[in-house]
Amino acid sequence: MPRFQSACALMFAGALALGGCKLVKTEEEQRQAAAGAFNPDKLVADIWDTKVVPYLELRAGAFREVSTLVASDLDAAAEKYGHKEKQGNAPWTFAAKIDGVIVGQETKSRAAYVDVDVDGDGKADVRVSIGPAIRGTALRDSLTFVNFNEFKNQIEWAQYGKSFNTHVNGTLLEKLPRDGLTGKTVKATGAYPLPAKGQLPQFVPATITVGGAS
Repeated sequence: MPRFQSACALMFAGALALGGCKLVKTEEEQRQAAAGAFNPDKLVADIWDTKVVPYLELRAGAFREVSTLVASDLDAAAEKYGHKEKQGNAPWTFAAKIDGVIVGQETKSRAAYVDVDVDGDGKADVRVSIGPAIRGTALRDSLTFVNFNEFKNQIEWAQYGKSFNTHVNGTLLEKLPRDGLTGKTVKATGAYPLPAKGQLPQFVPATITVGGAS
């Protein structure tokens, strides 16, 4: 075979060999990629005890005080207890503390809750989520120190909001009793979005304690 044809044949064989190769990341590269991957559960866990709970404890007012101010002067309530993202049309979300008596419960569904009377009239004033499924993103939306612009897109922002619910359920709510709750006292700190007119506020706790019968 002439020298030129031989060289071409070698080049062609080399190209085929390269085309069949698969670049495999080293273990270090894989670790770096994993470390840089978006992990909303870890992001929430890292700030829960040091930032989230202390913030809510400081920001929250007694539920009766917060709800009364919301009804009479929404702007004042928003300034003192509320937060909402500038982007989109999310409602105001308010930080509050509940101290009352459970007057109703729904613990058969995954989105379980207890209805709580905080003013002693025997009627429910607020509905407290006790998981495992928690609707909405009240905990995320109550925090002034996190915002949408810190995330790549709406999907990450939504996943981040869901991780707050997952965290509070796994560390707190799943340990709560499910039977005989009506008549027991409850104390909780958390947040709730501005409810529709005539609807009970949907409260998501960041801390909660269920005591004995009142």
